[in-house]
Amino acid sequence: MPDLVIDGRPTTVPDGSTILDAARSLGIEIPTLCYSKGIAAGTSCYVCAVRVDDGENLVPSCATQVRDGMTVDATGDAVVEARRMALELLLSDHIGDCVGPCETICPAHMDIPRMVREIADGDMTAAIRTVKAHIPLPAVLGRICPAPCEKGCRRGTHDEAVSIMLLKRAVADADLAMEQPFQPACLSESGKRVAIIGSGPAGLSAAYYLSQRGHACTIYDEHDKPGGKLLDGVSRELLPLPVLEAEIAVISSLGVEFRLGERVEATAFAGLRQEFDAVLIAAGELPDDIRSAWDVTCSAKGINVDSQSAETSLAGVFAAGDVVRSVRRAVNAVAAGRGAALAICRSLGTDVQAELSFNSTIGKLKPGEAEEFMPEAAPHGRVEAVADGDGLTGPDAQRESRRCLHCDCRAADDCGLRIYAEKLGAKQRRFRPTERSLFRQIRQHASVVYEPGKCIKCGLCTRITETRGEELGLSFVGRGFDVHVGVPFSDALSAALTKTAEECVSTCPTGALAALGGQNQC
Repeated sequence: MPDLVIDGRPTTVPDGSTILDAARSLGIEIPTLCYSKGIAAGTSCYVCAVRVDDGENLVPSCATQVRDGMTVDATGDAVVEARRMALELLLSDHIGDCVGPCETICPAHMDIPRMVREIADGDMTAAIRTVKAHIPLPAVLGRICPAPCEKGCRRGTHDEAVSIMLLKRAVADADLAMEQPFQPACLSESGKRVAIIGSGPAGLSAAYYLSQRGHACTIYDEHDKPGGKLLDGVSRELLPLPVLEAEIAVISSLGVEFRLGERVEATAFAGLRQEFDAVLIAAGELPDDIRSAWDVTCSAKGINVDSQSAETSLAGVFAAGDVVRSVRRAVNAVAAGRGAALAICRSLGTDVQAELSFNSTIGKLKPGEAEEFMPEAAPHGRVEAVADGDGLTGPDAQRESRRCLHCDCRAADDCGLRIYAEKLGAKQRRFRPTERSLFRQIRQHASVVYEPGKCIKCGLCTRITETRGEELGLSFVGRGFDVHVGVPFSDALSAALTKTAEECVSTCPTGALAALGGQNQC
């Protein structure tokens, strides 16, 4: 059994082990895209490269067997840079959006495509859960939001954008009509207390997400009713008071305490800092005398905060919304409140799961590309509300949701290329060609769609179909830069994947092979 050293850590592994095996036995993470346990290594992606015995050349750890006395550099700067470059080369001709343009443009980054799919399936319970993961006031925003998401909707390049705002409203209104509206699961009490100054959309949003993580929230506001600008800055015709009150009641039901009619002066502010574990300033545009009395560092735009932590110049004091900069739109304030809540959770030691932010983008669609998405979308035009100001009924919401092109990636949450690009800080456009290839979808199989532009030519699917005895299977077709994965003799995908479709889909590292109508489930 050979002995070796990886990153200064000695280990002994069985004969025939690879460097990747040895690293994993030590808990050292080495990224892989073209490797899957039980399938012969292909060594095509090179993101698992390591340096051996201080040599100048790097080797693929997935296929290099260990030998006695070997020393391996698995995480050094030069190794990491080589992996980053390998990823950037793979990304240079990657044709696909990780996240739908609608979600990218949405200030709250709500998972709009997921919501739309759930509405199409008639699952409003799942849809409200998806919406409220990022937006705690969907019935409000479903009436007053200017819907920037719809400006990014790719359906608009074919005819008209999907009515995303009205779909969100339909989900929220259906939920509020229930005897017991949706309430998120909350962690047990943490023992931490957070004071929130301001009961507008930023403060309400922060309280909603802080409460879910077990932190006791108290909202202070000098007015006698909560809502901030949602009360006095929006017409009641556009946003009826009962709608606003119903959504605030849901937030209150999580245990949020409201201290209304209380103006937080300098002495009171100092008291809050003493009494609470954290203070969030979300009080809209503050007059200069209050900002000065609170002794927070400001600029012409508003209170200065750290861009990552939302913390002000005062330890334990955070700020979000109009007090930082004029956001004007309620959806921006809601997003700022959520972001501040997560930052406060981190400061209080609460584990907050990181959300993937790397996003590969196709960019502007070329002529004919929108039509590639159309087989999965209903062909009819935009479904309008019965009357101006009304929402969509349940059946109409389903009809409208089926117009979605589903241009987001089906494997966005578990795409190896995306996950490692984020971890290693890879840039999509470092080696971007001057002219990209056309986006294509091949739909020749009952349960699988193949998007060649997402394929990194890892060879996993070709080796699976070969070892599992597919009569035709998949193989590399063409030569040089034109090589691609395809079906021999230009046959249909259905002929190539007669018994390995599910395995190929689950093994594909980028979602190039994906399940039709689902998230990688054949």
